[in-house]
Amino acid sequence: MAERAWVVLALLGAVQLLRLPLAAPQSFIGINYGDVADNLPPPSSTARLIQSTTISKVRLYGTDPAVVSAFAGTGISLLLGAANGDIANLASSPAAAAAWVAAHIPASSPAVSTVSIGNEVLFADASLASQLVPAMQNLYSALPPNSSIKVSTVHAMDVLASSDPPSSGAFKPELDAALDPVLAFLSKTGSPFLINPYPYFAYLSDPRPETLAFCLFQPNAGRPDAGSGLTYTNMLDAMLDAVRAALDAKGYKDVEIVVAETGWPHKGDPDEAGATPENARAFVSGLVSHLRSLAGTPRVPGKSVDTYIFAVYDEDLKPGKGSERYFGLFQTSLTETYPTGLVRNGTAGLGPAVAPAQAPTSSVQPAPALPKPGQQPQVGVTLCYKLTIQAAAVSSACEFLSSVLIGHFRCCR
Repeated sequence: MAERAWVVLALLGAVQLLRLPLAAPQSFIGINYGDVADNLPPPSSTARLIQSTTISKVRLYGTDPAVVSAFAGTGISLLLGAANGDIANLASSPAAAAAWVAAHIPASSPAVSTVSIGNEVLFADASLASQLVPAMQNLYSALPPNSSIKVSTVHAMDVLASSDPPSSGAFKPELDAALDPVLAFLSKTGSPFLINPYPYFAYLSDPRPETLAFCLFQPNAGRPDAGSGLTYTNMLDAMLDAVRAALDAKGYKDVEIVVAETGWPHKGDPDEAGATPENARAFVSGLVSHLRSLAGTPRVPGKSVDTYIFAVYDEDLKPGKGSERYFGLFQTSLTETYPTGLVRNGTAGLGPAVAPAQAPTSSVQPAPALPKPGQQPQVGVTLCYKLTIQAAAVSSACEFLSSVLIGHFRCCR
C-alpha cells in the first residue's frame, strides 16, 4: 500500500509540474514592446495579448502614459526606458530627476521593476558617457523611500573586447573611464547589467550550418572552452558567460546579468542569411525551452537569466536592413507570427485587434470584439494544436515518471 500511495503522489506531482509551462507566468521571460510603426494595435489590446501568454514582464523604450497605464492591473511588470535625449537633463540636477520620476513612474500599478537610462549609450553618443552615471544616481536618489526599482543602462555586446572562448571575456579597455563608474553604481545599488546579445548577428558573421545549429539551440557537437574546461551547446549561453567573465574579471561577481534584448528576424533582405520564419521559430522556441529548463549557463548553472525577447510586433518604420523590421512574435491581428510556446494552453493568440476609436461611418464595420480573458478561439486548428502540445507534454511526463519509478524500485530491491 505504501508503494502504491507513493506512485499516486509521484504521478500527481508530475501532472502538476506538467501544467506549469502551459499556464503559469515565468518570472524570467519578458518581451520588448517597440513602437516604431504606424500600424500597431491599441496598447490595451497589446496588454491583453501579453496577458494571454506566460510572459510576466515588458520592456518599454519610453514612458508613453497610454502604454504604461494599459498594463495597470495586469500583474505584468515594466522595465521603463529614459531616452538617450533625457540623460543630460537627468544629470543636470536632482530636481530634474525628481520631476521625471513624478511624471513617469506610476504610484502603484503597474509595477516598475527597472528604469534603463538610455540604450547602448557608450556607442550611440560618446558625449553622453560622462553624464550617464550622474543621471543614474540622480534618478535613483529620486525614487520613493524603500523603493525596489532598479536603475541601470543597456549595453551592446560591442562593450566586449573578447568573447571567444567565453572564459576570455573582457571589456574594451578604452571604455574603462565610462564603464567602471557604471559597474560600481550597479554593484552599490544591487542593479543588473543589461545586455543585448543577438546570436543572429553572430551567425551572420559565420553563416555555416554548424553555426546555425549552435545559434538555434539545435543538436550540435558543442564548443569546448579550453580556458574553463566547460562545453557550450548554444551561442546565447556562450555570449552570456563571456559577459559574466568580463564582470568577474572586474571584480563584480555580485552584479547580475539581464538580457534586455535578444531575438531572431523572420524576414530580411536577400543578403541576410538565416532570416526566415523557420529559423525564428526554432530560436524563440529553443530559447523558451532553455529558460524553462532552469539549466542556466555552463558558468552559472541552475538559474535562468531574466530575458526580454525582441519583440512583440514587427516595426515597419525602423530604418536599416530589412531584418530590423521583422522581429515580431505577433502580428498586429494579435495572432502569433509562428508558434513560440509562449501562449497559454497552446492557443494561437487573441485576434483580431480592436481598432482605435473613430467616428462611425456607414462604410466602416466595427472590429470584432476580443475574446474574454480565458476564452479559447473556436477554431479547429487551435484545438488540434492544443491537444498536440498536451499529448507531447503528457508523453514527456510519462517518460520522466517512468525513470523516477524505475529508480525507486531498483533502490528498494
